Amino acid sequence: MAISQDAALLLTLSNLQTQLFKKVSGPLTAHGISFTEFIVLLHLNDSPARNMRRIDLAEKIGLTASGVTRLLNPMQKIGLVEKEESVRDARVSLIAITEAGTQLFNDAERTFNESAGHLLAPLNAKHHRAFSEIAGALLS
Repeated sequence: MAISQDAALLLTLSNLQTQLFKKVSGPLTAHGISFTEFIVLLHLNDSPARNMRRIDLAEKIGLTASGVTRLLNPMQKIGLVEKEESVRDARVSLIAITEAGTQLFNDAERTFNESAGHLLAPLNAKHHRAFSEIAGALLS
């Protein structure tokens, strides 16, 4: 049985994601972080209280609870994030972005935005809208 058209498209999207991940990761290494660490800092920075439950963060970035713990431990050791106690529930620990994490994120965000601009430069406004609509439809 030959691979279906839908399966071929999924493989193409997977390859695209891999290639984009590699191209955007390179510039972020100048800040000493990976793309996944950047995404963690992005979610923490954007959360209203600048902290999140570990399990919520894991869900946002597509990792298991243990996977996010392994990712966060080195970030905590170098002072980018810290554990906080929940005022509502002592059984829940929160992960918060630190001042150093915020500064690093702000610097890395500029680099990320520049990289995104360069990578997506071949897309005109019409392509951008169409791709965003397609991605939105697949994610809903």
